[in-house]
Amino acid sequence: MHTPALLPSMLIGAVASARSMTPMAALAGAHLTGRETPGRLWLLGRPLFTAGALAMGAGELYGDKMKSAPDRTVFLGLLARVMSAGIAGAALAPRGRERAGAAIAVGTAVPLAYLTLAGRKRAMRRIGQTRSGLIEDAVVVAAGLATVALALRRR
Repeated sequence: MHTPALLPSMLIGAVASARSMTPMAALAGAHLTGRETPGRLWLLGRPLFTAGALAMGAGELYGDKMKSAPDRTVFLGLLARVMSAGIAGAALAPRGRERAGAAIAVGTAVPLAYLTLAGRKRAMRRIGQTRSGLIEDAVVVAAGLATVALALRRR
């Protein structure tokens, strides 16, 4: 089956809409296993950034369950999504199409952040913050890992 060239960039943008650091953590994990991305992998080629991306990914999963966690649509939350989606979208795009991959990822992440937030708030009312967060974590982390695996398998 042929995967459209920029589909992984769009999917990683959807992942970033719910968890801003998961795209970077998924790419860092792939980098540690010696896998190469189709597009250029900015920053994560350096060990300090790889370790930082993994730590921030884990920290975000923990911090999201806190009562004081801000909504993902506040300025800094959206900025983190733009940066993470842009870097990851570029890395998952075919070589030479990194800018298009970044644009598609960002264009997916920002509007979907509002939709995923609405869904999370609805789930929080029904099953609570921690349980809804754990379920969202499982779905988003699985989607992030699957997206990266899909893009790396294409090479």
